[in-house]
Amino acid sequence: MSVAETSTCRPDDVAVAPHASLPVTVIGPPQGWLSLNVREVWRYRDLLWLLVYRDFVSLYKQTILGPIWFLIQPVMTTLVFTLVFKNIAGLSTDGLPAILFYLVGITCWGYFSESLTKTSETFTANANIFGKVYFPRVIVPLSIIASNLLKFAVQFALFLVFWTYYKFSGHAIAMNAAVFWFPVLILIMAGIGLGLGMIISSLTTKYRDLRFLLQFAVQLAMYATPVIYPASTLPEKYQWLILLNPLTPILETFRYAFLGVGQYSLGGLAYSACCAVFIMFAGAVIFNRVEKTFMDTV
Repeated sequence: MSVAETSTCRPDDVAVAPHASLPVTVIGPPQGWLSLNVREVWRYRDLLWLLVYRDFVSLYKQTILGPIWFLIQPVMTTLVFTLVFKNIAGLSTDGLPAILFYLVGITCWGYFSESLTKTSETFTANANIFGKVYFPRVIVPLSIIASNLLKFAVQFALFLVFWTYYKFSGHAIAMNAAVFWFPVLILIMAGIGLGLGMIISSLTTKYRDLRFLLQFAVQLAMYATPVIYPASTLPEKYQWLILLNPLTPILETFRYAFLGVGQYSLGGLAYSACCAVFIMFAGAVIFNRVEKTFMDTV
């Protein structure tokens, strides 16, 4: 066709493409305060596992020791805690070997604190990706919780190695029926870390100071949680203060289940579970609300 012929074509002469009748997907902001669209999250499950793999593999990429750092960190921290808090400060460990007492606390607290701090960076750390590619934003915090769970599994296996050694060395430690609460304890910890992380991540899109406040708050929160001391050592009139912390029943149940010492209470676990549900609900509402406009402020 010549140039002259081309210039005489009218819009009505343009043929409709054969694929024009195919369904069209319209991407828009979530409607409502709590439209998490679980079905859509399930559709992107492959991306979820891809992000878990990326987080787990890239964490110690190009390091000499690699994943061995998963084991070195809790061991070194446990040795320091044993030296400082047990041998120098003389804090009680409820008659348990100090290594086991601190190791179980460090393992549980490490999972919660890392889930919280990394989830709190969801919007700020992934702004470039969120601005270019669409996928359910909640996939990112979920992948962080899952990848940290792999690290927790490795460190908990290390705890079981030490537990076996001390058990066959004649120490008075024993598992009991409370060990069946183990999956529930993990879910509650993950729920609290996920919910708080989503709340803080949403707020840091406008208030960047929260990043620095969070680092300081997490350090203080460890001392408000029975990680380096048993809850039983506190005076009776102050017990209610530490029991307000929803992580206290979780750590105490961990120690009771695997070491036979601790304040085990179904009421305490129910309180922690209710806190986790409330925090996750609040986090989902705030996250869903901020997701619509966060690109304007990040």
